[in-house]
Amino acid sequence: MYYIVKVFLLSLLPTVTFSYEHVEIQEHNKPGTITFIGESHHRIESPLLIKRLIVDSISRNQCPVLALEIGSDQQPVIDQVMAGEKPVGAIEISVTIDHDPYRLMIDYFAKRKSRNSCLNVVAIDAGADLFVDRNEWMATRLAELPRDKPIIVLVGALHTLKKVDWTVPTGKPSVAEILAGQGFRVKSFPQRWIPGECPGNSIRQQRFVGASVPEATTILNESLLSLVNAKPAESAEGVVDGFIVWECGKLTRGDSPYSGVGES
Repeated sequence: MYYIVKVFLLSLLPTVTFSYEHVEIQEHNKPGTITFIGESHHRIESPLLIKRLIVDSISRNQCPVLALEIGSDQQPVIDQVMAGEKPVGAIEISVTIDHDPYRLMIDYFAKRKSRNSCLNVVAIDAGADLFVDRNEWMATRLAELPRDKPIIVLVGALHTLKKVDWTVPTGKPSVAEILAGQGFRVKSFPQRWIPGECPGNSIRQQRFVGASVPEATTILNESLLSLVNAKPAESAEGVVDGFIVWECGKLTRGDSPYSGVGES
């Protein structure tokens, strides 16, 4: 019901705008750079942020590539959706990742492409039937993409860490760390939702925290590295390039972070 209400809000508010400051990310979104946006799945703010970043890239006459945590076997279906030959519901997406705003985002990009916007959507995950290391698979897929286009990658936040000091021998590098080690220009911006839930009448406000700020180290250690068998980082620098923090705020008249994902 929660997401049905959010989608309903999207349909009611197609013309309302809301200010999002993501200049720190935009300045790195250029050909030759792989920009990772980490997410906690099933959060409506994440598709909206991606929509803003891709549209900004298109407006600067770039031809961005959006890489998604969807099984690579779904690429032919995604191509058909982007060509207007199939509905977005035809794409098979893991229930861990799938939610209505996520599909609305893909549908929005399909409509943009039908109006001759230059962009591509690619599936980079291994899929449930492939018994391989998912980070290695995604790194290989991303390495195959053309370097003359900006690449924006939306994946779970733990896949975006460029360096982890493991406390167990079984620890393996994330896709961001693999690519950085191969010499790719990698930027990492995980999103964090603080606190986890907001009161019913609140909305999320976006704030950027650079990696050099002490708060970034606290966020990194308490909300990401604490989830895995890793030593706390002394600094967030070198691990991420910054955090997009979503915090509870109050809705004011004329403002809504829910507008725009499903616009055509």
